[in-house]
Amino acid sequence: MKTPEHILKQYWGYDSFRPLQRDIIGSITSGNDTLALLPTGGGKSLCYQVPALMGRGLCLVISPLIALMQDQVARLQELDIPCASIHSGMHYKDVKRVLSNAVAGDYKLLYLSPERLQTRMFGDYLREMDISMVAVDEAHCISQWGHDFRPAYMEIATIKDVFPDVPFLALTATATKDVQSDITSQLRMTNPAKFAMSFARNNIFYDVRYSENKIADTINNLNNNCSIVYCRSRKQTETTGKYLNHSELKAAVYHAGLSREKRDEAQRQWMSNETNVMVATTAFGMGIDKPDVRTVLHYDAPEHPEAYYQEAGRAGRDGKASVAIGLYNSADIQRLADSTAIQYPPEAYLRQVYQAVVEYLQIPATAQPDRYFPFDLSTFCIRFKLQATHAIHALKLLEREGLWTMTEAVYSPATIQFIADRHTIDDLQHISTRLGYVAVGLLRMYNSIFHYPTAIRETAIARQLKMKQAEVIQSLQQLAAMDVLEYNTPGDGPQIFFHHYRVDSRHLIINTRRIAMLRKRHEERTAAMIAYLENRDLCRERLLLQYFGEEPTADCGHCDVCRDRKLSQHKPAKLKAELLIIIQQNRQISIEKLLALYPTAMKENIADIIRKMIDDRELSLNGSKVSIR
Repeated sequence: MKTPEHILKQYWGYDSFRPLQRDIIGSITSGNDTLALLPTGGGKSLCYQVPALMGRGLCLVISPLIALMQDQVARLQELDIPCASIHSGMHYKDVKRVLSNAVAGDYKLLYLSPERLQTRMFGDYLREMDISMVAVDEAHCISQWGHDFRPAYMEIATIKDVFPDVPFLALTATATKDVQSDITSQLRMTNPAKFAMSFARNNIFYDVRYSENKIADTINNLNNNCSIVYCRSRKQTETTGKYLNHSELKAAVYHAGLSREKRDEAQRQWMSNETNVMVATTAFGMGIDKPDVRTVLHYDAPEHPEAYYQEAGRAGRDGKASVAIGLYNSADIQRLADSTAIQYPPEAYLRQVYQAVVEYLQIPATAQPDRYFPFDLSTFCIRFKLQATHAIHALKLLEREGLWTMTEAVYSPATIQFIADRHTIDDLQHISTRLGYVAVGLLRMYNSIFHYPTAIRETAIARQLKMKQAEVIQSLQQLAAMDVLEYNTPGDGPQIFFHHYRVDSRHLIINTRRIAMLRKRHEERTAAMIAYLENRDLCRERLLLQYFGEEPTADCGHCDVCRDRKLSQHKPAKLKAELLIIIQQNRQISIEKLLALYPTAMKENIADIIRKMIDDRELSLNGSKVSIR
């Protein structure tokens, strides 16, 4: 069997591993359940990719983001590593082909979303696979106390029912002590080995600033280096991107509301350095492996320290000095303070939103669960007169209840399924020759069309039936209106995966006790974020490390608080000499401009020195400006 070092060199060209990578690989290859906490950019993927190539069998990789899976598979295939992914939007035949290949031993790694674990098809193939290990990426998603809980992650441990001796590797960059404990419990890990790298990032300089003019402060703090600017809303990303481009800073814009083509093009431009700045919502960044990001700027205050740390950590992955700038003002603080009430609405509102969803999706009480439905939030809110900000949080909270899963924007092909019996379909010939012809043609082309929603291509149907595509689409719409079949048109947007049989909203079971506990945890996290933003006395890195359960022995020495503390210790005589030189160079300068040249922690000292020089008649005061006498 090849050594980890040999595989690392052969496929990736590296001579040595990063800290803890070798230990984690050794643990998992020894058959131990393992929890690995590595900061963003710490090289988590190699911890399962290398052991997957060391021996026989298949490594299952559970990952929450389709784009991330596709990106990793593409990179591995470029290295001639046999792998594949399964995600929503794939044709039934493609899913079946990939699963058959996995059983045949054609892959070393198989990436899939946690939702796929719950499908009957995957369960049928799973027992035939030769599984060597299971890697759970972004493992904090399994914890209801984490910042990005996904109900489908709760089902991952069922793999142990089939493969009780297969080791699990859970990886995450952001997990508090409580979340770490929850991960090992939910994954049913047996005496797990734990490897945790310090959350300290010595090359990242944390800098938080109060700003009443964020656009100007953003422009002033960016240069021609590679940067990311995070905004809360799609509208703000668009506005900020326009201002940056007008100021001659090349900026691309990325958010989930853009088409897939526009998102891909924005990412390509930024990755290839055609643009220096990426202005994005948090939809951008997961799995982006760009080592030379010098600045990450939060235009809006993040909701909690986990998100802040993860996003700021996308700077300086090459180990070189980088800066994480956070801008905030009183509106941000108020938004954070109000967020609990918005994100954890009353039970009556949750029932109202549930009822609106089933009506929007037109789900009858007898409909089968485990189906994907296109879902456009804007249209949904307009139709049911709901405020989008409140509705999205209700949708996410009901997702936590296991009712559905909201997916990211992905391509979903058109699907059809006959819901009428064969006798009704045969009678179509007597009603409409064209509709009868189309129905029979569909039955000949797709064997599974009676059993479940089957992905189709209208162009292929038109070609086979020698009809125009518009005629085919019109026929499908008519057959759907007649309740002969269900026809879901293709989409390139968010979807809802509906998990259960529809119930009357009045009888919906909601775990109000658990929601109350989640509400309390949210309050604690937002309070920690507010305290971090308003902090002016304690080392910022020390605060972050303590939040994640570390006890640092010293301040970082390079965050804005540490820097201001050092500067404030300057001797008055030295500061006075500096001020005299500045005033002499400008001949006359406003006190406000003088104070702006120094950090916040020094402004009071500088003001005292200026007042004393005026009192001692060393300076002349003319309105708000001073000059040397």
